[in-house]
Amino acid sequence: MVGIKPKDAVPSGPVKFFGAGTAACIADLITFPLDTAKVRLQIQGESIKGEGAVKYRGVYGTITTMVRTEGARSLYNGLVAGLQRQMSFASVRIGLYDSMKQFYTRGTESAGIVVRLMAGCTTGAMAVAFAQPTDVVKVRFQAQVRLPGGGRRYNSTLDAYRTIARDEGVRGLWKGCMPNITRNAIVNCAELVTYDLIKELILKYDLMTDNLPCHFTAAFGAGFCTTVVASPVDVVKTRFMNSTDGKYRSAINCAIIMVRNEGPSAFYKGFMPSFLRLGSWNIVMFVTYEQIKRHMTRAQQYWETPL
Repeated sequence: MVGIKPKDAVPSGPVKFFGAGTAACIADLITFPLDTAKVRLQIQGESIKGEGAVKYRGVYGTITTMVRTEGARSLYNGLVAGLQRQMSFASVRIGLYDSMKQFYTRGTESAGIVVRLMAGCTTGAMAVAFAQPTDVVKVRFQAQVRLPGGGRRYNSTLDAYRTIARDEGVRGLWKGCMPNITRNAIVNCAELVTYDLIKELILKYDLMTDNLPCHFTAAFGAGFCTTVVASPVDVVKTRFMNSTDGKYRSAINCAIIMVRNEGPSAFYKGFMPSFLRLGSWNIVMFVTYEQIKRHMTRAQQYWETPL
């Protein structure tokens, strides 16, 4: 990331890798109910017309309905898989972003917009290859509704991995991999590159110092831009990964059926919870990430400095 002053020590690769995963987990813990509400709103309308197609209305309505009908714990369905996902996923896509920029610029400090976009796309795609099974399980847990008899589609995170692998094959754990790669390439570019550019402009024109208000502003802008750009792909990804085997032939087929049955506005279902979630998630994650990098680098300097 930009903003390192000459006198500041540059955070090492392991510091960025660990810091990104930790910061993402903290952000997920705080914003997970919004993510669950987003998933419920995105899959709403998949059922056959007339089967209670409009169960949730808005962010607040979705959360209150879930708490009333399924209990408060339902807001954190899939949290374990979500944290597993962030620790493996964010560590790669965010933690390796600066290293990938240096790789494309052959070690030089100057990185143009094209290089940043390439770095964002690369780390986003790499992260999906590692973390796709955790994402599939997380979405399935968030989408599942408690059955009348009290039963559930999956009883635990481990049970979900086993059941999906048994019923759908190992390929089922990588279901929706291509739309997820597309989605995360877009998200990573919009999120990291926007954050990078906004922060760079703020520091360039001395609007703020490289501190919390600067990180907060850049993260908020990155969250809004990411939601606008990535929402259509995110809805298709959620629908496809949550679908039963054979319901959609492909992610493109899923998108076509959505347009035919629900119209183009279906691509922006759950936009408000997506924005609330991505905006707040970006703020918590980037502010925490910057602080973790700073403090871990200082601690590393302290231990390496001879007495």
